[in-house]
Amino acid sequence: MQDDYSLVSFLEKDQGKPKEVPAASGPESNQSNAKVLAQKLMQIQAASIAKCLPDIVKKINVKLSFNISELDKMPQNLSTVADAMRAFMNVLSSMKETLKKILVRGEYDEYPDDFEMHGAARIVDMLNQYSKELPANPLVINEGEFLMEEIQVLEEAKTVGLPNFLPESAFKTLLRRKIDRISHFTLEFVNQVWNYIEEVVIKVLIRHSDNYPQLQARMTSAARNLIEKQKKQSLLSVQGMIDMETLCAYTSNPDYMKTWTALMKKQDLFMDLLDDHWKSSVCDLDWLGKVNISHLRQQNKEMAEMAFDLRMRIIAYWRTVVLRLVDGPALHILFYVQKLVEEEMDNEIVNEIVGHNGSGLEKMLEESPSVAGKRVRLQKSIELLKDAKQVVTRILDRIQLL
Repeated sequence: MQDDYSLVSFLEKDQGKPKEVPAASGPESNQSNAKVLAQKLMQIQAASIAKCLPDIVKKINVKLSFNISELDKMPQNLSTVADAMRAFMNVLSSMKETLKKILVRGEYDEYPDDFEMHGAARIVDMLNQYSKELPANPLVINEGEFLMEEIQVLEEAKTVGLPNFLPESAFKTLLRRKIDRISHFTLEFVNQVWNYIEEVVIKVLIRHSDNYPQLQARMTSAARNLIEKQKKQSLLSVQGMIDMETLCAYTSNPDYMKTWTALMKKQDLFMDLLDDHWKSSVCDLDWLGKVNISHLRQQNKEMAEMAFDLRMRIIAYWRTVVLRLVDGPALHILFYVQKLVEEEMDNEIVNEIVGHNGSGLEKMLEESPSVAGKRVRLQKSIELLKDAKQVVTRILDRIQLL
């Protein structure tokens, strides 16, 4: 086929519908027929191309819109420290709002499918798990045979005085032992929550400061230092709660006396089985379960009776201890998380970025190579897409003239 009738040259010409070529004979007729056939083939090829061009234009428009949107999202070039300060405060404001949603209000619209970022819900999960780990019954953390630990403590708490008095020191000693055996659960819970909060805060911070990578290292460092300080403070405060439980046994909750009275109803059965060796050596303490008392028949009956009373007091009071060891740390953490998000995080990061003679803000005036490179790539891509769109549109217009 001759070059004069190629598709490109054909589209570049201003032509209407092809005119019919008069019939001829001989070589001229063959040449004329070839031209007509070429025109027909060009029209068929052009029609085929025309079907694809609208999809191509559509894809170009989608890509063009996306790149323009990405370019619009990029930060403007900052020329003054005042501009940098405004941009920096916008980053802090958006970060603070996101953290309040995640950790305080329990709103997850910014991370609907990332369940690890559903902060309030995950903290509740940790709290529930911690609560389950604390034994509700001190019997499960008792070592040795039934009441033998109590008898040993009572033996060492003996003083010169009236008989059948339950020494308070014995109660405190037993209580302290049992709290010491489970206190690590409380401290581990505090550590776990603050470690999780640190992960959430850093992820949010990096996301909102993505346009200013030159600040991210110092901002994340400030956030980590603040959270580490808060974690240490929480551990000290919670350790204080644990120490208070071992220092003094007190509750105004009437449930203590109610529970102790109910438990002591089994004391007569216990003493009866202890005295009569012909009876069963297994004592059913209802919800406390069945215990073997055969080893106690060789002990002093008065001491065994006091040991039983001491154990029931510990069990009745243990509910209060566990409740306080769950509620106290939980309320403490929730309070300090809210304080961290609403007050302290902003101040710490501002001091880090602005406090050093404003050097952090000055760095914002220097656009990072990665951001500058991205801006150039987007601008070039937008120009190329616009040019491509114009070329395809011109071709489509010319095809429609055929």
